[in-house]
Amino acid sequence: MIKPNLDSEYRSTMADSIMSKAATMEIPINSNGDSRTAEDDSLEQAAQIDWSLERKDLQQVMVSGPNLNETSIVSGGYGGAAEGIIPTSSIKASSMHHSNSHPAMMSEEATRGIAVEKFDSVKKWSINTYKCTKQMFSERFGRGTRTVDLELEAQIDVLRETKLKYEHILRLAQALTSHFYNMVQTQQALGDTFADLSQKSPELQDEFGYNAETQRLLCKNGETLLGAINFFVSSINTLVNKTMEDTLMTIKLYENARLEYDAYRTDLEELSAGPRDAATMMRIEVAQQEYQIHKDKYERLRSDVTIKLKFLEENKVKVMHKQLLLFHNAISAYFAGNQQQLEQTLRQFSVKLKPPGSDKPSWLEEQ
Repeated sequence: MIKPNLDSEYRSTMADSIMSKAATMEIPINSNGDSRTAEDDSLEQAAQIDWSLERKDLQQVMVSGPNLNETSIVSGGYGGAAEGIIPTSSIKASSMHHSNSHPAMMSEEATRGIAVEKFDSVKKWSINTYKCTKQMFSERFGRGTRTVDLELEAQIDVLRETKLKYEHILRLAQALTSHFYNMVQTQQALGDTFADLSQKSPELQDEFGYNAETQRLLCKNGETLLGAINFFVSSINTLVNKTMEDTLMTIKLYENARLEYDAYRTDLEELSAGPRDAATMMRIEVAQQEYQIHKDKYERLRSDVTIKLKFLEENKVKVMHKQLLLFHNAISAYFAGNQQQLEQTLRQFSVKLKPPGSDKPSWLEEQ
């Protein structure tokens, strides 16, 4: 930084001396028209010195100049204010940051949309729960009104009572199956013991032999009766725990829809009885729409319950007619000792007996 200042002072001194000499001297012309003198040589020498200094300054500027990667865009013309200079590296970084942040912005918007949907669903559920709870307490304490279909309610009560009675029959039939199975196993063991003693007791061989044969016959008939009772239990279990339960699930949905319908009906009636300003009219319109939605849902489920109750009654009569007849004929034939009639009963109702030993696990399952 010191050297350029000395050079500029030197140029300034030389220029002043040359200009003072040029102002006082005369330029004579010789016979050949050559106007060069000693002063011209000194001017030329000064010009060469000045050019060498300018060249040195230019090289210094080229060496210490800005990097091409850090070129700037100047707004407001050449030599504008520093605030108008925008480095190109900043432009590249800004564009890269924008492109990288675009997927993040999209992901953030999607997350925000999901959160809004969840908030709306929770809000709707909370309002619906509040209205239904209020309606339920109003009905329980006798302050609210409820929609009642007397015929349908009576059919639902009959179904619940029937299900309880059929569950009792099912428990008793299962107990009978368990006890009778133990009796058949005891008869089989007793028959095997009689047969063994018949071989080892020559003096009682015939007596032990008769009893062994009787117990084996009773055991065989007992296994046939067990097949009939198991078929009876399986059919009753399907009727009670699947067919009736499915209808009761539809009834439960119907009762929930009835509660919601009465809740929104009561809400609409309360709003309609109030003042009729602009805000209230908007609330009444929204309440009317909600009321219509829950009314349609209630009527649809009431229709479904009516249809299911009708089909359930028909199915129950058909199934129980077959199963009760099977149970009666099988029990009668067994205790009458009529093996042929017992087997015919099972063929009549398409009851397939399991082969002996099928209930026992295989040797692979026992490992």
